[in-house]
Order: sequence, then C-alpha cells, then structure tokens
Amino acid sequence: MHRSNPHAKGHLSQRSFLNAVRLERDRVQNFAAYPFCVPAIQRLQRLEFHPAVTFLVGENGSGKSTLLEAIAVKLGCNAEGGGSGLQFATHDTHSPLHRCLVLERGGGTPSDRFFLRAESFYNVASELEKIEAEFPSRIPFEAYGGKSLHAQSHGEAFLSLLNNRLQGNGIYLFDEPESALSPQRQLSALTLLHRLVCEHSQLVIATHSPLLLAYPQAKIYQLSEAGIAEIRYTDTEHYQITRDFLNQPERMLDILLSSQDDDLKSQT
Repeated sequence: MHRSNPHAKGHLSQRSFLNAVRLERDRVQNFAAYPFCVPAIQRLQRLEFHPAVTFLVGENGSGKSTLLEAIAVKLGCNAEGGGSGLQFATHDTHSPLHRCLVLERGGGTPSDRFFLRAESFYNVASELEKIEAEFPSRIPFEAYGGKSLHAQSHGEAFLSLLNNRLQGNGIYLFDEPESALSPQRQLSALTLLHRLVCEHSQLVIATHSPLLLAYPQAKIYQLSEAGIAEIRYTDTEHYQITRDFLNQPERMLDILLSSQDDDLKSQT
C-alpha cells in the first residue's frame, strides 16, 4: 500500500468519469501488426482506472504512450494534444488502436478534457498562435494565463497550462509531463495535480518520474513484455533505480562505467 496522506484521502470517495477501457479483440484484424503486436497491447483485456490518478509506467516502446493516445482520441481529444475543441493535424501518425477500444464511462460528465503530449506540445502552442492570428477576437492564450506558450520555456508553458487552462471537474491525460520539468518543478506539478484531483478531476498519466509516481493512493500499471499489471510504487524500477543510485552514486557509477573502460582498454 502507498503511504497515507491526510490531504489526499478526500479524493477516494469521488466517482470516476472513466471506469475502464476494454480492447474489443474481435475487431483487431491482425495482432501481428503495429500497435497490436506490442505485448502490453496484445494482451490487453480490460484496464480499470482509479477515480483520481492512474499511472502508466514501462520502458520506452512498451506501449504506454500509444495506449494513452488511443484513449485521448476516443475521448474526442486531438491525437497531438489539446482539448476537445482543438482539432488539427501537423502529421497524422496516430495508431488505429482507438477504433478497437471501448470506454466504460462512470458517473457524471466531465466539463473539461485535455490531452498533454510532451513531444507535440510545441505543435499545440503553434496552433494556438495560428488561431490568434486568424481570429484575434478569440484570444486563445487567455485560457493559458494570457501569454503565448512560445514566449515561455517548455516547463513554464506546462505549469501555465496546469495553473490556468485546466479548471477541474475534468478528465486529463498527460504523456510524460516531466520531460520539460526540473525536479523542483516536478514537485510544483505534483501540487497542481493534487489541486485538480481536489477539484473533482480524474487523471491518467504516462510517466518515468519517480517524483510524480509518489502521488499517494494512485493506481500504477506497469506495461511490459508480460502485459499490463498493477504494481506498487516501491516496486517500480523508477523508484528502485533512483533510490539505489542516490544512496550509492560512486558504486553505481563504478559499475556502469567500468565496462566502458574495459572496452576502451581492449581497443588500444
């Protein structure tokens, strides 16, 4: 079990907007084709979501971003990111997975939804710039703190999104939000994510960050060659590797770098 947090207990009684996602396996034409050949996707049956925060973890290529993208598209969000009202395509590369998914809705209807995709957040900012140029009266950046996202660093723009655009009572999907954030800013983001939870929001987050993963009482799923399985925070590689490195950095560096030194010596 995760350690308790008296400030987080209140979210346990809230209802889910999204209870689960199912793969309609009879609609998959070829499990040998991408993305259905990815082991975690290939073995997907039904995945239940926590009413507050669900994390997806796994190695690069494990399918977490692909699954998150498909859920976002199924919810009516743009595959490159943004809310349900922001529809554009810089490069149409999203997978057909969403066509084979079924979302099991929960109680109530979210008043907001947003998909943050770190790798294409620049494209979202560019689209907002385009809207502002074509329709000045719409003032698209007003919802983001009144300042162009391109006039901010990547990390500042993401925190501006959390602080201003996301108003709560929504379902929010984040794909590797930590990629632009320093450790200190990740802690700030953790506080802002908790604010959204307290404002009756549901979050699904794909991440590599042991700091974000520490959010109490969240559900964590690990995607791997064996499929998808729930895992405790302290059992994740993210936690264990970070802990081991910080506890004994010299020993870890010696192990990591000695093999390279041996290779260099053998080449001389």
